[in-house]
Amino acid sequence: LSVMGEARMDPNLSPPDSTAQQDSLFSMTDVFLISLIVGLFTYWFFFRKKKEEVPDLPKMQTVVAPQRDSSFIEKMKKTGRNIVVFYGSQTGTAEEFANRLSKDAHRYGLRGMAADPEEYDLSDLSRLSEIDKSLAVFCMATYGEGDPTDNAQDFYDWLQEADSDLSGLRFAVFGLGNKTYEHFNAMGKYVDKRLEELGAQRIFELGLGDDDGNLEEDFITWREQFWPAVCEHFGVEATGEESSIRQYELVVQTDVNMNKVYTGEMGRLKSYENQKPPFDAKNPFLAKVTENRKLNEGGERHLMHLELDISNSKIRYESGDHVAVYPANDSSLVNQIGEILGTDLDIVMSLNNLDEESNKKHPFPCPTSYRTALTYYLDITNPPRTNVLYELAQYATDTGEQERLRKMASSAAEGKALYLSWVVEARRNILAILQDMPSLRPPIDHLCELLPRLQARYYSIASSSKVHSNSIHICAVTVEYKTKTGRVNKGVATNWLKNKVPDQNGSNSLVPMYVRKSQFRLPFKPSTPVIMIGPGTGVAPFIGFIQERAWLKQQGKEVGETVLYYGCRHEREDYLYREELANFQKEGVLTQLHVAFSRDQAEKVYVQHLLKKNKENIWKLVNEGMAHIYVCGDARNMARDVQNTFYEIVSELGNMSQPQAVDYVKKLMTKGRYSLDVWS
Repeated sequence: LSVMGEARMDPNLSPPDSTAQQDSLFSMTDVFLISLIVGLFTYWFFFRKKKEEVPDLPKMQTVVAPQRDSSFIEKMKKTGRNIVVFYGSQTGTAEEFANRLSKDAHRYGLRGMAADPEEYDLSDLSRLSEIDKSLAVFCMATYGEGDPTDNAQDFYDWLQEADSDLSGLRFAVFGLGNKTYEHFNAMGKYVDKRLEELGAQRIFELGLGDDDGNLEEDFITWREQFWPAVCEHFGVEATGEESSIRQYELVVQTDVNMNKVYTGEMGRLKSYENQKPPFDAKNPFLAKVTENRKLNEGGERHLMHLELDISNSKIRYESGDHVAVYPANDSSLVNQIGEILGTDLDIVMSLNNLDEESNKKHPFPCPTSYRTALTYYLDITNPPRTNVLYELAQYATDTGEQERLRKMASSAAEGKALYLSWVVEARRNILAILQDMPSLRPPIDHLCELLPRLQARYYSIASSSKVHSNSIHICAVTVEYKTKTGRVNKGVATNWLKNKVPDQNGSNSLVPMYVRKSQFRLPFKPSTPVIMIGPGTGVAPFIGFIQERAWLKQQGKEVGETVLYYGCRHEREDYLYREELANFQKEGVLTQLHVAFSRDQAEKVYVQHLLKKNKENIWKLVNEGMAHIYVCGDARNMARDVQNTFYEIVSELGNMSQPQAVDYVKKLMTKGRYSLDVWS
């Protein structure tokens, strides 16, 4: 058609009819011949293609085959497992508990496997009864304000929509939460309730672990009652096998190609040398620190403002989002562990899973050196959990030390009390335990197998992308304290960030990071008033909020009242962003600034006291102005005290009873008008 069309439009065509007909005839003949040639070529091409594709058919089949293994039922049948322990984990603890439970199973003549719900089709739960003595256990952490963890989101969505008949399913749930948060253990409670609604049979009561108390003890207490219930249900008995079972085998790499060795990457090998978006938890972006300044003018603490350059990363963020950074452990701690265990930390090795069917081939990226593993992949600063002490006990040559370790790992009241005082309250990390138990010298490969993964640290972003599209700002305070043993413990991430030097070549100015989306958002309408409450580093997201409101005002938008309640210890020591806040107030963007200096007078003054003092204004903004309330900072005390203050204000000025006032505030939360970004 295009050939004919072009011929008709050719300006050189002769006007007489006979010539036009002749040209038309030639063009039709040409088209016919061209079409014939094209047709024959096409037929030959596809015929030849089919002949070539025949040998490739088996390859297509091999690609499809592994998908059948994505059914956890098929995997369990193939490997002779009857207990599956799913975990919803954000920081690795729920995954750790799931691994411990799956390992426990062999003591009762059963076989377990830990499973990430993100990797399987959970609708297969209805088929679990096909396996004899089968049981599904769920270790579910609650994240943020009652949300599922990232890897359990699909499972949560499926549960909400599912109408499956799970009447053949036997289950138990252990939830991981924190009582300082509003929605304590919401995910564990929901999974437990929803599975029962779908007809599944609960064989042991819901466990509720509290990280604000002693999560490890809560888990052990639940676990020691859980297994007898399993034994009773299935008519099995403990085999008495309490021996340590290695999950990974050590392979020392000799004559290794160093280009194939991990040096701290989280996912893809050489991903830090060859950066490719999109950037996330498994593929962090290496951001350069362009600014690192101390914010406070005095005092013992070090409060800092950092700016990370995200140019050319395609990373997008909104005010209120979180930035996650992957820190590195202090090299002196790593070296001391190497020295005390008499190990060459630069040996390159792999820890390979002995269960060849497992999706998790290594506990951390391998092959790598012990130095890299202890620096970038393993948590060496938190007190180790009881299962680590139990496994390490076999290596203590002194019987007293061995008994002490076993006692702390036991479920006896005396053992729990000893673990609480000697490990948790004394904040003994693995190095301190090795130092205080001279006969305990485990093989470094087993220690690396047992230690949990070093997790990313999250910070509320202290900037607006409308103003700083190519940089992300962090506001943080370095953590440093003396333990009961006289040692000085330092926060891993904050002390690592403190030493990041801007504009310096090399890794000393680079921070592996990614952005995690948040529900902590400014109102859709800029004219809506906002009340922000953020003492200390809790002011971070509000710097971003105010920057954004200032930008909106510059764009000619009508911006509502912007009210900030901020608090610090001393006006002349740790008043963060004093100049910036003063400028925002001068420009008329920050319409009210109320600052509580808690220690500048005999009686301590906190943000909640200032809220009470201005209760009429607060009530007017909330009740008439439909203001949005934002609280950021400490969950244990501040957030709770602020919430109680709002109950009082609503009750008094809204003429409501206490239960009505509580209900009023809860409804504000449901409507997204009372938002929290808190930590404990």
